Amino acid sequence: MTKEEPWTVGDFSVLVLVHGRADHLRRLLAGVNASKLRPAEVVIVYMNDPCPAPIRCDVPLRIIHISSSQSRSGLPLSQARNTAAAAARTPNLIFLDVDSIPSAALFGTFIQVLNEETVLAMAEPRYLTKPLESTLLVEDKSLLAASIRHHTREGLPTESTMSGHAMFWSLGFAIHATVFAEVGGFDESYTGYGGEDTDFAFRIREAKIPVRFIEAPVFHQHHGVYNPPLNHFLEIVQNARLFHSRWGVWPMEGWLRAFVQLDLISWIPSQSSLTVRRIPTAEEVRAAHNSAAY
Repeated sequence: MTKEEPWTVGDFSVLVLVHGRADHLRRLLAGVNASKLRPAEVVIVYMNDPCPAPIRCDVPLRIIHISSSQSRSGLPLSQARNTAAAAARTPNLIFLDVDSIPSAALFGTFIQVLNEETVLAMAEPRYLTKPLESTLLVEDKSLLAASIRHHTREGLPTESTMSGHAMFWSLGFAIHATVFAEVGGFDESYTGYGGEDTDFAFRIREAKIPVRFIEAPVFHQHHGVYNPPLNHFLEIVQNARLFHSRWGVWPMEGWLRAFVQLDLISWIPSQSSLTVRRIPTAEEVRAAHNSAAY
């Protein structure tokens, strides 16, 4: 490395799950290139995406393909995360959602935290309010100006805590590879979208490992969403039932309440009762889609 190079390489792997969203991935990798501390490798797991668009990165790339089994619906998110972790060749794992762009100091902050203590560390998510005009526009100053905090992320403690695991999201987080293996990774019983990340955090809590919310941001790229997520209706119902059977509490309560209001489910939060009344129509799913940032 020459003196002119403003970056160094750390002993960690960046792990990314991908299905479509090629431009989002290119911006994520541009953020990796712009980081002050670069990973030793980027492991990309493509889910049900056998012919992705070509990509380039200044960091060594490792590409893996997996597919959902015929007996399951939805993307194999838990399997993909576990596959990426098993393939990583370093002792520290940083998971990034394909919609994210790391800030220049994110990786260095993560690794500093992991060097200090054994924790599940989550980045501060900031949401871009509109699509980026440039595929590779990733400067922190412009991204900060174009983004906002999520309202549920306000006021979270920045010190390690044993009481914040329910607030964990998998958008951008870091963990020691040994800890990930010790808790069994993500539970592949969860099918598709919803609940698997909270289950993971609860097992981290069960192992007496604190969670820490760091102040270095990860930027969430703008994309359309379904509110409520009727496009994942059956996955959310199934995963909510599974989560409740494991932990005795309901996850994703806001979404379940929205399903009740649409008369899609009968749900008694104080009991183990969640039944499907009807499936949302194609028209209802389309009407739930909007172009909001989150």
